[in-house]
Amino acid sequence: MGFSFFPKEFSFFKLFNEQVGYAVEAAGYFKELTKTGAFDEAALDKIHHLEQLSDNAAHEIIDQLNKSFITPFDREDIHALAIETDDIIDILNAIVNRLNVYKITKVDKGLIRFAEVIEESVKAVATAVKCLDHKKNSKLVNAACVEINRLENIGDDLRDKLIGELFENEKDPIEVIKWKDIYQDAETVLDICEDVSHIVDSILVKHS
Repeated sequence: MGFSFFPKEFSFFKLFNEQVGYAVEAAGYFKELTKTGAFDEAALDKIHHLEQLSDNAAHEIIDQLNKSFITPFDREDIHALAIETDDIIDILNAIVNRLNVYKITKVDKGLIRFAEVIEESVKAVATAVKCLDHKKNSKLVNAACVEINRLENIGDDLRDKLIGELFENEKDPIEVIKWKDIYQDAETVLDICEDVSHIVDSILVKHS
């Protein structure tokens, strides 16, 4: 039997899978919302519910960490992975809330593109986390981390392009402020995905 980063007696792997699953669901839902512009109370309720589920998983991971004398890998890595993964949904929730507060209902092609890149990145995060259970998956983990980095670079370029177009074409300064905030928050999601990939990569290196 091969060595596992997450020994059977611990529930960390199951909990991380649950948590990253909520992130994937939230990213997919956010993409749906950008295509309809329905950033209403029902949308807020659903994304907030997913955020709460992620919070609960993170708290359970940390609680398990505090109770465990022996951990499958470094305590600081377990803690960081739980917190950073939770931050993905926190920012998505913040974006939907901002869109609701700003009373934005229009469908914006730039935000749709951002949502597509975000979903791709979060799915790559899920692959990286789920493949951490065994050394034989190291190539899959590495490939997912490379993909997350690639998508973060795309996000940087997309943010700059959209904000540049915003300043060039939008005459209403209030609209400029609103959309600049939204685009920057969207790119922040990709930054957080990259932070998760760095933690995963660090765990892989330590146990290689």
